[in-house]
Amino acid sequence: MTDPIAIRLCRLPHGRDLPVPAYATAGAAGMDVVSAEAITLAPGTRAAVATGFSIAIPDGYEVQVRPRSGLALRHGVTCLNTPGTIDSDYRGEVKVILINLGEEPFVVARGERIAQLVPAPVQRATLELVDILDDTERGSGGFGSTGR
Repeated sequence: MTDPIAIRLCRLPHGRDLPVPAYATAGAAGMDVVSAEAITLAPGTRAAVATGFSIAIPDGYEVQVRPRSGLALRHGVTCLNTPGTIDSDYRGEVKVILINLGEEPFVVARGERIAQLVPAPVQRATLELVDILDDTERGSGGFGSTGR
């Protein structure tokens, strides 16, 4: 296990009484995040749900926003753009894009756990423009081509 990184968190006025993101168990990879608003998601609809805080992530890291498996299994509610990335230079409110893929309206209660945050190192890349790529056994086969 690596040493934890320090992420500064600023509570916003509408999230002052809510718990900050936290690990539910000693082995949890993600910190649970709660909603700072009450909202109802009709089937097939999506919304950017407020969390009531902003964060400052150290350079060289991102924070990924991931769905909660219980919401997905029991209600068909998940995160879009998964995993979502919060960049180290973003300072706005963290919001979670939820979608209701279920058949019933889903009520998000204020203070309800809606997602998890997972910090991760970022590996930057440089692109090298070439005229042709080296060949591989797979070649240009994609979208399930290796399963045939």
